[in-house]
Amino acid sequence: MPNNTQSMIFTLYGDYIRHYGNKIWIGSLIQLLDAFGHNEQAVRVAMSRMYKNGWVQSERIGNKSHYFLTEQGIKRIDEAGKRIFRVKPPSWDGKWRILIYSIPEEKRHLRDELRKELIWSGFGSFTNSVWITPNDLEREVELIFKKYEIEEYVDFFISEYLGPHSFESIVRRSWSLEQTDEKYKDFLKNYSEKYIIHQSMLQKGQLSDAECFVARTYLVHEYRKSLFVDPGLPKELLPDVWSGGPAAMLFKQYYELLAEPASRFFEHVFEKDNELRNKDKQCKTYANIQTIWDKLIE
Repeated sequence: MPNNTQSMIFTLYGDYIRHYGNKIWIGSLIQLLDAFGHNEQAVRVAMSRMYKNGWVQSERIGNKSHYFLTEQGIKRIDEAGKRIFRVKPPSWDGKWRILIYSIPEEKRHLRDELRKELIWSGFGSFTNSVWITPNDLEREVELIFKKYEIEEYVDFFISEYLGPHSFESIVRRSWSLEQTDEKYKDFLKNYSEKYIIHQSMLQKGQLSDAECFVARTYLVHEYRKSLFVDPGLPKELLPDVWSGGPAAMLFKQYYELLAEPASRFFEHVFEKDNELRNKDKQCKTYANIQTIWDKLIE
């Protein structure tokens, strides 16, 4: 069974379309997604849903409909991209960010949405209605407040923890790192062998650009699933044995292996009915990929 169509569309926007002017003809998108088993109807339904949820907008150019990410969509894609291409854990300033909310029962839907947003951002549930993170997420919190208009129901603090418990116990209480580590282990198990096989096939000229495009997109798509349950804790708070580091390095090497031929295929499809000249000057899909990696591992 093919992966969820909407989720795959987000992957294509984040890894390709966002860096080629952020706009694509629906026909080109259908052609690209056909390689993953998603038919035209599934693509159109998914795009309609994304439009209703405020992730994309449409524009008519001649008799063709083009779709582009909204500001909300761009923020979400860029946030995901920072996680995907970060090789090393962030540094820590020793402080904790604490968000406390008291949302009335009649606004329960807001509470549910807020929880999802906080988990996505990397917050952990310390106790009922109290969420914490060691990361500098002040900007993200500000955007969440504005998005859901919940300022009257929340309080946000930055503080130091003075005990009596250890940081390890705080982390264990707030996040399920064992579950996240298992996902990284699964990624390593599933993709280590594939990487070796594809490396050999490319050296022998046995892997087409289209096959590299499919492989790279699945790579990003699957790796992203692990990141969405990873709060991105600083190294000071991670277990001594943590599979996230080896998984990040495997992803980096595999991505670089497939980057150029995969991008050639995307551009071959894209340039027929879209503006290829809008491609980012520092698009990570070509020669500047190493520069981007280097910035993210500093």
